[in-house]
Amino acid sequence: MTHDLLDELISYDRNLQRDTRRRDGDRYPETETLVDVVRHGDLLRLLLAEPLDRPEIQAALGVSRATSHRFVRWLEDEGYGERVDGRYRLTGYGETVAYGVCKFETYLRTARRLEPLFEYICEDHEEFVVEPFTDATVTVATPSDPYAPIERFLSLLRESETFRGFNTTHMIPPGIDDGGDRLFEERTVELVYVPDAVETLRDESDAALGTAIDEGHVTVHTRDALPYGLALFDDRVGVGGYDEDTGAMRVFVDTDARIAREWAASVFESIRADARPVSS
Repeated sequence: MTHDLLDELISYDRNLQRDTRRRDGDRYPETETLVDVVRHGDLLRLLLAEPLDRPEIQAALGVSRATSHRFVRWLEDEGYGERVDGRYRLTGYGETVAYGVCKFETYLRTARRLEPLFEYICEDHEEFVVEPFTDATVTVATPSDPYAPIERFLSLLRESETFRGFNTTHMIPPGIDDGGDRLFEERTVELVYVPDAVETLRDESDAALGTAIDEGHVTVHTRDALPYGLALFDDRVGVGGYDEDTGAMRVFVDTDARIAREWAASVFESIRADARPVSS
């Protein structure tokens, strides 16, 4: 996927969020139509696979004979399906609607899985999109395992030869890992932090990373404001959400999906373009 196409997808998603124009009949379907389509989602998904006759539809969906008759009549009345050689198949319009239902259901499932992250990411950061994280690993801090998100992040960092990111200071708290002084050796590292965080990193409490910055092993930029934490590894990307009061990472979401890696690279480059380099 090219950056141009990805940028278009992000722009499209952003425009949908901003669209406050009045819903009129030409632009949006009636609410009843939307509900009706979702209610028949099982039927539409079934016929996406292959054409079926009415008894096969009845058996596959586990419905009564009368209900199956209503289903096929609905398909024909709405233009979503047609009967050919005794079997019902979706029309081109029906296939498009069926795929839309599948995408909508996937979006809802993904949003539900990412719910712990939404509480912590910046509300105004419009570049965050849900779709790339459909199959993401979601690691949440719990009372019994408060460092679970950090440990997940560290495990990915140890396996990666490169690391780029922004707002990642709380992903590596002091003393969390005995081998912390080796985390940034023999790696290509580029980070973007808020100005105050850079000074904190040079304190004795964060000596390992601070020393790496001073010795030029880590390239650092500063930016006055940053949203959530973003981490780019060799083959995965992750997003971290922090507690505003304590600064602790409460959730870390990561994936190896190509579209997510393209999205993360695009966001990182846009953030870095507005950042200022820090001399060692």
